[in-house]
Amino acid sequence: MLSLKSKYRTHTCGELNATNVGKVVTLSGWVHRKRDHGSLLFIDLRDNYGITQIVFDGGDDALERVRPESVITITGTVVARDPAAVNDKIPTGAIEIKADKFDVLTNADVLPFQVFGDDDTVAEDLRLKHRYIDLRRESLHHNILFRNRVMKFLRDKMWDMGFSEFQTPILTVSSPEGARDYIVPSRHHHGMFYALPQAPQQFKQLLQIAGFDRYFQIAPCFRDEDLRADRLLEFYQLDLEMSFVDLKDIQAVGNELIPALIRQFVPGAKIHPEIPHIPYDEAMLKYGCDKPDLRNPIEISDVTEIFRGSDFGIFANAIENGAVVRAIPAPASADKPRSWFDKLGDYAVKELGLGGLGYIVFADEAKGPVAKKLDQERIEKLRAIAGDGATLFFVCDALDAAAKAAGKLRIKLGQDLGLIDEKEFRLCWIEEFPFYEVNEETGAIDFGHNPFSLPRGELDKDDPLSIKANQFDMVLNGAEICSGGLRNYNPETMVRAFEIAGYGEEDVKAKFGGMYAAFQYGAPPHGGCAFGIDRLVQIMLGEDNLRAVVAFPTNQRGQDLMLGSPREVTEQQLREVHIQVRKKG
Repeated sequence: MLSLKSKYRTHTCGELNATNVGKVVTLSGWVHRKRDHGSLLFIDLRDNYGITQIVFDGGDDALERVRPESVITITGTVVARDPAAVNDKIPTGAIEIKADKFDVLTNADVLPFQVFGDDDTVAEDLRLKHRYIDLRRESLHHNILFRNRVMKFLRDKMWDMGFSEFQTPILTVSSPEGARDYIVPSRHHHGMFYALPQAPQQFKQLLQIAGFDRYFQIAPCFRDEDLRADRLLEFYQLDLEMSFVDLKDIQAVGNELIPALIRQFVPGAKIHPEIPHIPYDEAMLKYGCDKPDLRNPIEISDVTEIFRGSDFGIFANAIENGAVVRAIPAPASADKPRSWFDKLGDYAVKELGLGGLGYIVFADEAKGPVAKKLDQERIEKLRAIAGDGATLFFVCDALDAAAKAAGKLRIKLGQDLGLIDEKEFRLCWIEEFPFYEVNEETGAIDFGHNPFSLPRGELDKDDPLSIKANQFDMVLNGAEICSGGLRNYNPETMVRAFEIAGYGEEDVKAKFGGMYAAFQYGAPPHGGCAFGIDRLVQIMLGEDNLRAVVAFPTNQRGQDLMLGSPREVTEQQLREVHIQVRKKG
């Protein structure tokens, strides 16, 4: 490792200890905290590597005027702290530096918020405007260095597994891949635009066609989507592709990589040894979503047939009109107070959009309004699902709406009942996704996942919604951390797949001409996936916001408050790219 010594420091602020007592040293860093004790002035000096306490003789006016976060250099002697003053919380806590001289390199203005104390109550927009100060806070500084180590681990692991590292273009072509593109006007080609890549999808497939066999890169991706706490306009993924493989060969990479990553960076993590493979339809039934948190033991059941023809008219009539009934068990809840059930009822109305929330409490006998309308045989079937001492909640609605509502209720019950072990990590593969889906905005058939996926079996134009894809997601604790699958490598199949989604052969040639042409010259069977690095870091750190693990994120409105983007450009810049701006409204 290259030495960190220079004219500004003999050591960092995180490496001195009792073995260095008596040495004369020079340190440089930021004034983290000042404490004036009259005859003595104490400064905690901070750099990237830690904090060291510096002791000055009091009464120096120049020193007393130095504000927090000013950058100084000090020279002094390492001395042992009084045993009663030892700070066991930091590596340098057994020593301090008796300063002989100091030099102020830069004096800080009054801070917009304090770094010392790691106060999280400061408004996020103020922090983002002064992100370079915010990044000095201990928690955020730790997160970014943690991310750095994760990046190195992932890169080293991929090399160890025999992958070659490549870089692919940032300025590329716009293509329909599931989200809006960021477009970049060309100055040399009037009226034409580049696009920033949503993912390196086409390039990594072309690398397989070129014969490179195993590709990876830590790739920046750009999607012009609406923002929220768990979404960024630009993000990084560990992108990989492999030739001559089946699904299980690609998934083997995740099976080795992700548990090893968690073990490396989360001390005491409880990693479940099994990584189950769950078909999409089963996931939607049992968990109400395609990214289930398996730490939650609750499983949803279809009880439509139990209620069909029953005296509980609300459900029975709805079933005759095509509705389904989902049952969500809440274990060990039979003794909950009435207020608990009332709050869940309010949640169902306000958050789930339901008319109410029916339930049966299985104590010594089945209790509740629903139970009164059911015969004993039906009640016993429901008891077998719930178990004694539990409550069985019901959602009755159209298929997709019932799955969504039941899934959200499952999550809330798991949280409210304390069923989730926060130290546990549960992985699963979700497979057999629908190849097509109905676009909610247009009502047309659209790709349900990656348009370059290989369909399972023949493409059925008469019932496209029944077609499954060789596509999978890897899910960790209720969050999608990876998406991938086998790729289509046959030009005829590619044309048929896009034709069903409303694109003619000429559209395919126009939008994906490079890949379509490459398929004509011998393409190997291939597939791959991409792991979301930001999301993985967020989960391992236990953060609830992706912006807490990225050095320079935008705010939730997609604005960089620090540098001021997006912003208007000059008329000259617009003329150079042949663009005229029309004001909205």
